[in-house]
Amino acid sequence: MTPDLVRRRVIFHGRVQRVGFRVTVSTLAEGFPVTGWVRNEPDGTVCCVVEGATVDLDAFIDSILHRMRDNITGHDCSLADPSGEFENFRIAT
Repeated sequence: MTPDLVRRRVIFHGRVQRVGFRVTVSTLAEGFPVTGWVRNEPDGTVCCVVEGATVDLDAFIDSILHRMRDNITGHDCSLADPSGEFENFRIAT
């Protein structure tokens, strides 16, 4: 595991399900050196768990907020200890 690896859990609120949100997030992830997953939650939010360097996570999350700005009404971001368990970024079920 690289020493600058961090993990974030981001919950997106708004009209974020049934609008291509997860596919968009997964496509955006291809442009960044990040790993993790994104999935719909039963409460209507979308959860994204992502690992990478701080600068890359900031840029990745900013790209989501910009691309999906018309659908997002808010987001919550929390830090966690990185595990290095992910090999890529995927849409989880």
